[in-house]
Amino acid sequence: MANKVEKDQFLKYKGKPLVRCGNTLYYGDMNDKYVVMLQILTTKIVDGFESSDRVLIQLLSTDTNLRPRERVIKKSEKQGLYNAMDIGSIWLHRALADEEKSKS
Repeated sequence: MANKVEKDQFLKYKGKPLVRCGNTLYYGDMNDKYVVMLQILTTKIVDGFESSDRVLIQLLSTDTNLRPRERVIKKSEKQGLYNAMDIGSIWLHRALADEEKSKS
């Protein structure tokens, strides 16, 4: 039981899980139809600390029947992680809201 990761152990941002693997962050629940992938492309030193500089943002479908290129719904590049998270969260919340509307 010690190896089992519970859903509540993940860091959350605006109510959705945020998971980091190296220079890639995944934002959203993999059980939803969409997630956001943020890839830190370059970093810079600011006041002695390493900070993200260019970040690639992709809104991805979680449909495993699609080829990897077909999963990319939207994509952009932003300066800084804050700007990337901001636009990524907007894309994700809108896509999930549109999905809910289409189900109704």
